[in-house]
Order: sequence, then structure tokens, then C-alpha cells
Amino acid sequence: MSTPLILASTSPYRKALLEKLGLPFECAAPRVDESPLPGESAEALVTRLAHAKALAIADAVERGLIIGSDQVCVCNGRILGKPGSVDNAVAQLMAAQGRSVTFYTGLTVLDAATGQCHGLVEPFTVCFRTLDEAAIRRYVEAERPLDCAGSFKCEGMGIVLFEALEGRDPNALIGLPLIGLIELLGRHGLNLP
Repeated sequence: MSTPLILASTSPYRKALLEKLGLPFECAAPRVDESPLPGESAEALVTRLAHAKALAIADAVERGLIIGSDQVCVCNGRILGKPGSVDNAVAQLMAAQGRSVTFYTGLTVLDAATGQCHGLVEPFTVCFRTLDEAAIRRYVEAERPLDCAGSFKCEGMGIVLFEALEGRDPNALIGLPLIGLIELLGRHGLNLP
């Protein structure tokens, strides 16, 4: 590949997903304030942050296709981020149990040399089973999903929490929608396979 591919993330989950495409790439840590703006919708937030992450890396390199991604979970009209603690994870999952929760993943591919940028927002809905607090707490203690928006890891035991999944790309739940990424890379002239 003549143009370097750079993932603007240090997330091991996003890195593992991008590895599925079999392309050489580097990872770089973007320095971006992820705080939502007052009144900002989930879709606007992930769009802004995915672009900001890509731009933060593009400012430090001369060329490359920079992939920026950000994800939030929306439950009962509220944006939920990463829980950070066991108690917050349990509270998030208690609020989600028995409900449909939508995840929005913003994705941007930015050409550092030209400034050309393409992006999208990939929604994915998860229908949670009705569970009691003890079952949720057992899950959180076993899986430790403290760095995951929505407090679960669908690539792990998180699947036990769901009744149904709705969306075009389950990779979006992990934070990097590969179907959308392939489309955006194609717009930059990188066609797979």
C-alpha cells in the first residue's frame, strides 16, 4: 500500500477489528477532548469526535489515510459513555435491561495530504433482556466492561444480555463498523479486496 493507513485510536478492540481487513496500518493516540457540547445530539457528537480524532493525527503526519472513530450509547434519550466503574456499569445496564438501546458510531477517513474527508454515522440497536441486578452485577464482575460505551462487550460474554440485535454491521458495536469503513476507504481509492 503506497499511502499509509493510520488508526487514530489506541483501542485494542478497534485495532483487532481493523486487523480483520488484512491491511498494514499503524495506531496513533489522538489527543481530543471528548466532552459533549451543550445540546449536542449523539449523532452530531460522534461525527465531531471522529473527525477531530482523525484531524489530530493528520496534523502530525505529511500523508496517510487517517481513520477516526467514536461511539456513544443512547438509552432512554440519554447519551451514555464509558462507565469507568463497576457501580456505573451496573447502573447503565439496569437502565438498559428490557429496553432497546441504540449505539451510534461516527467514522471518518481523512487524507492527510489532501485534506479530503469522508464520514458516516453507523447506528446499531441492541434489545436487552430483562435481568435482575444480581445477574447484571455478576456479568460486570466477570467481564469488567468499564472501558466500553454501554457497559458490555458483545465480543465476549455480553451476548448473554441481549434478546436481539438490529443493524447492518455488528462490528459497529465494538467501535469500528467495517462495512462503512470499506465504503469510505473506497471513496479514497483504496478498494478491497
